[in-house]
Parts: sequence; structure tokens; C-alpha cells
Amino acid sequence: MAEQVEWLSEDEMKAWLAFFATAALLDRKLDQQLKDEAGLTHVQYEVLSRLSEAPNRELRMTELAETLFTTQSGTTYQISQLEKAGYVRRRECRGGPRGVWAVLTDAGFEVLKEAAPGHVRAVRKLLIDVLTTDELNAVASGLGRVRDRILAQGDYPGVSAALGRRS
Repeated sequence: MAEQVEWLSEDEMKAWLAFFATAALLDRKLDQQLKDEAGLTHVQYEVLSRLSEAPNRELRMTELAETLFTTQSGTTYQISQLEKAGYVRRRECRGGPRGVWAVLTDAGFEVLKEAAPGHVRAVRKLLIDVLTTDELNAVASGLGRVRDRILAQGDYPGVSAALGRRS
């Protein structure tokens, strides 16, 4: 027997479609801004950013993938691209559980420092400055609850600690 579906109301559909379109458009605009100004994709910028905030500017590849909400193969691809550019290097784990660390190089840290002001200006222009303080608080609260519900399902065990560092 098929489960009964509670279809979205008109207001719920309006919210869903606004979120869906905004997330896609925002990602595209930020990706283009970073490519134009820094020669990085949005994902590559996030990789460098996560590594810059980590102790010793390094993270296990599995933890990095979790904090980016992507697959390990997707992370490996991005690290390979950043490694070719000289922005990241890999090192093997020693003395503990096997694995590989992604390490931010000095060149990677410099490109991130150069890219960050333009990226922040774009985020501000496209999102932050458009919303009132109350709207920003509502977005942060509502989407934070959605994020927490998804993370509570246990699919991203390394994310909680990483998100705590970023907050």
C-alpha cells in the first residue's frame, strides 16, 4: 500500500522554489566571481577556507569531504586540482589510523587571502545586504534547524566539530 503524501501548500511551494532558485543562483554567481577574480571555483575556495581554519592548516581527506558535504572522490578531484596549482599538498598519516591529510601550502594561503575580500563583497552584495537583520536572523535560525535535522541522521559524523570551528 502506498504512503499518503502531504503535498506542499501554495505558501510551502513558494518557499521551496525560492530557496531552490536562490541556492542555485547564488552558487553560480559566487563561482563566477571567484573564477573571474581569483581563478578558483567556489568549491576550491571552500576547500582552501576549511583548511585555513583547521589546526596546522590541515585536515584528513575524509573530514574535509564531510565538511564540504561532498563525496570523497569529489574531494580527491578538487585536492588534485589544487595540488597541481601548488595550493595544497597531501601527506600520509603516521602513527595513527591510516589516511591522507590535505595540507594548505603558503601559496594556497596567499591566494585565499587575496580572494577573500572579493568573495566577501560578493556574498554581502548578493545576500547579506539584501536582507534586513530580522530576515537574516530568520534565515540563519530556520536553515540552521534544517541543517541540524539532516546532521542528526548521522550521515556526516565529522561535520559537527568542523562547523563549531567555523561559527
